Amino acid sequence: MSERTVFQSMSRKHVVRVAPDASVHEAACVMTRAICGSVLVMEPPDRMLGILTERDLMTRVVARALDPATTKVRDVMTPKPICVGPETPVSEAVVIMLEKGFRHLPVLRGDRILGVFSARDALPREIGMAMGLAEFNEQVNDAGGG
Repeated sequence: MSERTVFQSMSRKHVVRVAPDASVHEAACVMTRAICGSVLVMEPPDRMLGILTERDLMTRVVARALDPATTKVRDVMTPKPICVGPETPVSEAVVIMLEKGFRHLPVLRGDRILGVFSARDALPREIGMAMGLAEFNEQVNDAGGG
């Protein structure tokens, strides 16, 4: 049996995006609504400039005490991220992420963006679903002020 590809393993096969001039607060809201850990930073029509991840928010915004309402995504995103093709084996994508120290890889077929492969997508489906449920429960608890 052949190894799964990143495209086969992606839990989300649509592109979650924001404009480069969006505020970090707006980007965080988009990520929260989509229940994902990254957004692609794109200019029309479909030009990818970078990626903004939860880790970027933590290290480049919160840790530097920047105001999310006034900080622009373009100022804290990771520009020109490493990308992989849809037929890339999951193990190869995981090695790239481990070696480079990140958890999200945009997936492209030619110039067309198919989505983002995340480290969670590399986990067995049952573990990924359980992690998603646990994160959802945590967000519900956080929203309740508890």
